[in-house]
Amino acid sequence: MSTATDSLATNLATVQSRIAAAAARSPRAARATTLLAVTKSVGPEVARSLLDLGVADLGENRVADLEAKAAALGPGPRWHLVGTLQRNKAKRAVALADLVHSLDTLALLEALDRLGAARGRPVRALLEVNAGGEATKRGFAPGEVEPVLRTARGMDGVRVEGLMTMAPAGADRERARGVFRTLAGLRDAAESGGLLPAGAALSMGMSADFEVAVEEGSTIVRIGSALFQGLAAR
Repeated sequence: MSTATDSLATNLATVQSRIAAAAARSPRAARATTLLAVTKSVGPEVARSLLDLGVADLGENRVADLEAKAAALGPGPRWHLVGTLQRNKAKRAVALADLVHSLDTLALLEALDRLGAARGRPVRALLEVNAGGEATKRGFAPGEVEPVLRTARGMDGVRVEGLMTMAPAGADRERARGVFRTLAGLRDAAESGGLLPAGAALSMGMSADFEVAVEEGSTIVRIGSALFQGLAAR
């Protein structure tokens, strides 16, 4: 095993241990948590090492980077698009992404519905929610989630499988906790009302705050720097 792969394996084991410890502390963490490795800062060789270490879920922020990594790695990864998705790139994204985390406007919802209908298979997506109410953040306001989900329920080409959010940059643990708790409450209400499937996803938590997110019930944590610290970027 190379020094870089050894460092990656050590980082991965540490992150996995922290996820397990956070789940053990949580009354909400009854559902399994998927570790999604966000590979935007590393090259295909590091991403391939993650696959060799058993991490199958990989994420990219940009469609062009997703295309490049998918071409380099070939079959194997489950790709996630976690960054903002422009409608003019949606067709390229859904051709590769198993799950789109950033469904953030009605216009994008309609575009994904058309793409899914055209290919005869629904696009799997998560509704991005601005749970912290930040003026600079994209996503639906908490009060918009129910009506948007009702709209999505009438569509055949898109399947909304859960919700996604980000805590405010630099937020302390308790502020982040409040944002994550808001999203969990929205998910629970939508499940109870039949607007989301049972076991709906909660994509929340990144390197700086994933333990709090797991404590509040996250089912997908999006981890980049905590996995790749000490490794060359490319």
